[in-house]
Amino acid sequence: MIETPNVARAELAATQPPTPKRAGGLLARRPAILSSVWRWATALLGALVIFSALLVAQGADPLSVIADMWSSTFAQPQSLEQLFVRMAPLVLAALAVVVPARAGMSNVGGEGQVMVGAVTACGAALALDQSLPGGLMLIVMIVAGMAGGAAWAAIAGVLRLTLKVNEAVSTLLLNFVALDLLLFLIYQPWRATPSGQPATRELADAAKLPVISGTSINIGIAIAVIATIAVALVLTFTRWGFRLSVVGGNQEAARRSGMPVALLLFSAILVGGALAGLAGVIQFSGVEYKLRPGFADQIGYVGFLASWLARHKPVPVLIASAVLAALSLAGDSLQLDAQLPAATVNILTGLILVAVLGWTQAKAKKI
Repeated sequence: MIETPNVARAELAATQPPTPKRAGGLLARRPAILSSVWRWATALLGALVIFSALLVAQGADPLSVIADMWSSTFAQPQSLEQLFVRMAPLVLAALAVVVPARAGMSNVGGEGQVMVGAVTACGAALALDQSLPGGLMLIVMIVAGMAGGAAWAAIAGVLRLTLKVNEAVSTLLLNFVALDLLLFLIYQPWRATPSGQPATRELADAAKLPVISGTSINIGIAIAVIATIAVALVLTFTRWGFRLSVVGGNQEAARRSGMPVALLLFSAILVGGALAGLAGVIQFSGVEYKLRPGFADQIGYVGFLASWLARHKPVPVLIASAVLAALSLAGDSLQLDAQLPAATVNILTGLILVAVLGWTQAKAKKI
């Protein structure tokens, strides 16, 4: 296809080296850097102060509780291993939000896409894991899971492009449909035993994700890191990534420049769904090994928060996912050590998100 001159000029401009900055480098930017650090420190400190006040109101010693949360999460080897295990699917679920966000879309359906990815991977495993070698079975599950997540996201993409249904609404509602699909399968056709708990049979040992020698960490974290690097490179250095940025900035301008806006939007939501489906595969083949009620509970929603915490940037998603995974582990400490509900940590999570997303935003300059 011959591209229009406007598209060629826009893409050529994007490949040009940046204009040299004024002398001074870091010295010139030091006030802005110090201001940013101060705002982050103030936001996090404010969240901890409010959380401490809530702990005092419940009759707990905040210093002791926070110290126990820290030691139980970071001072024990088993907890650190679990941190990486929980972090892997969160990273992929967050990337499922990052890619559509680059095109100006809101993918709130990571939860459903994770479940459907696990369902399709499980279906492939139930049919083939007794006959295929473990390595080949893993590849089949990954392909099936990514295809399932992409197909589920495609529903929202078609609704957006044909009926103008906002993808934030459609993807959110599809989460509940995916949950119903999962429950139907584990209560009816895929149920392992009629009298036992509603769940599928366990995945064959050969088809489970390998673990790093001497640890309980599966290779899902390596897959997540590789996916993060790949997404960052694609969004930064490819024509497709540049075009997504243009569409996300101004769809009408992109359309008038001759860019295939509809195709770009559809491809962005498809890639997001595929990444969420991969998260479902990792959770299924590396952590739970079967489908059951509550499978992958909240992974998609927490991944959505991780993407927002990282400002929809791929590499910072790793840090945001690690923080949210650590907070999830800290909830266990609250329940066991401080005799507080594990859900209490959700208050701290919410406070950190509000503080970081609100207080750390640079103030808009007045015109």
